[in-house]
Amino acid sequence: MSKKVILAYSGGEKQSVIANWLQCNYGYEIITFTADLGQEKKKIELAYKKAKVLGIKKMYIEDLKESFVTKYICHRFRANTIYECGKKIGASIVRPLIIKRLIEIAKLNKTTNISYGTTKKSKDLIRLDLSTYSLNPYIKIIAPWRDLNFISQNKLRTYFKIKKFSNEFVQKHKISCSVNNDFLHIYSKCGCLDNTWNEAKKKRCILSNFFKNTPDKQTYIDITFKQGNPTSINSEVLKSHEIMIKLNNLGSKHGIGRVNKIRYYGSGLKARCCYENPGVTILYHAHRAIESFTLDHEILQIKDILMPLYAEKVYTVNLWTKEIKMLKALIDTSQKYVNGIVRIKLYKGNVVIIGIKSDQ
Repeated sequence: MSKKVILAYSGGEKQSVIANWLQCNYGYEIITFTADLGQEKKKIELAYKKAKVLGIKKMYIEDLKESFVTKYICHRFRANTIYECGKKIGASIVRPLIIKRLIEIAKLNKTTNISYGTTKKSKDLIRLDLSTYSLNPYIKIIAPWRDLNFISQNKLRTYFKIKKFSNEFVQKHKISCSVNNDFLHIYSKCGCLDNTWNEAKKKRCILSNFFKNTPDKQTYIDITFKQGNPTSINSEVLKSHEIMIKLNNLGSKHGIGRVNKIRYYGSGLKARCCYENPGVTILYHAHRAIESFTLDHEILQIKDILMPLYAEKVYTVNLWTKEIKMLKALIDTSQKYVNGIVRIKLYKGNVVIIGIKSDQ
């Protein structure tokens, strides 16, 4: 059996513990894979530095932003996907992309062993496992977190102290929240958010301005759609990921897309999270607007009926089941004539549709 393990690695504490644990207790050679999905550049650099500290010799760091948007995010927009009373799907779209590339890297390195860091309570555990076996039923998932008793940040830090890692690896200050981010969305949890009566503090909001800090002047933008996909902003043709980045910048400036939601983990467990997705929010409203202009009432009605089912399947399972492929084909068919321009006003957290223009 190959002694190589391909580890999905973001530089987080759980993945770092797993990397060290697999090396010290099982003698595995760890190869890390870090996906650049629009998170801060310094986080990518930190993941590289941490991997070096862990003694990892081979690392893959790949820019998957364009693939992420064109193959995963855009279809979610074409379906107008909303889950659980207004939550826009984020991590459930990201994970299958990471798993697919993780399996490809395993093949390149002639191993069938992969690993990833997540907790027992997380729905990601089910989602990642199902995605893996859907793509390759012969893959072996090395999963020490199923047995390890690292259930808190303090226990993780204790482990690193025992291993005598430097403070560069483990920051001195106490972490009071957990943050997950890419350019599709950012969400934070724990800390002040544990009390569901508390308002999210400013430091919990990474992307979006609070309303009192937003400009008093409105911003107008035109978004052009072709077959349901955004292709340009203000007549400037951009790549798909560049559109997301630009809309994130515009939306965050005006405090758009910040919402507190109760997140369901599975097995009855829930947690309160602060979600920030300014670009996603703008595109969602723009796409709904152009569809209202270009699609027949009956097609819109069918899409609205199917959307909750599609959202549930994407969020809870994976992207390669037969039912999701069937729903995706139906949604793609509906987007043939979703072409035109939507004019939007951004102001104080609001996305206001000003005008719609289409030849369809």
